[in-house]
Amino acid sequence: MFDTHELGRRPGALQRLTRTIDAPSGDAIFGIKGVIGVPGGAPVDLELRLESVMEGVLVTGTARARVEGECVRCLEPLERELEADFQEMFTYPDADDRGRSKQAEPADDAEDEDVTPLEDGLFDLEPVLRDAVVLALPMQPVCQDDCPGLCAECGARLADDPDHHHDAVDIRWAALQGLADSLQDGEKDEMSGAEAGVDEKQEK
Repeated sequence: MFDTHELGRRPGALQRLTRTIDAPSGDAIFGIKGVIGVPGGAPVDLELRLESVMEGVLVTGTARARVEGECVRCLEPLERELEADFQEMFTYPDADDRGRSKQAEPADDAEDEDVTPLEDGLFDLEPVLRDAVVLALPMQPVCQDDCPGLCAECGARLADDPDHHHDAVDIRWAALQGLADSLQDGEKDEMSGAEAGVDEKQEK
């Protein structure tokens, strides 16, 4: 939670903050689950600019953290620095979009869903950070832009052996190759039989 009481409600007032928080774990992970994200408990550095406006407090900031994941091509672990910018309006619970009191006005549920209210002068930045980090992350992270991935036949990492290859066999000739092998085996059997017959004659 961040406190805005020092900022006051005078439009135009500014406050700059620098904070380091711990990334949440579990369901609130900062990232794409199972792909890439900020590890739970890892530090997240924040630079915030709080500006008082008529209807609330406009928060603009940048989050920096180290993310971990795995390459989608070769499945090797990877790490990189992430920077995510964000901006969010936190509204006063007793003011409309012009800063006027709305205590006597009927509530509009549709409008309430589009605003994030301040609670006793405090605001929770975690949902905003989570969305900002996810949007800044690559959907298909790779260890390097030209990562060749894995061999489709044996699963070897191609970056470790650029000359890795398998002799290609045309499936159209595979059946004929099998027939040829069986014929060769048959010829060998015939040759063995013939040689055995010659040996028997010689013995007689």
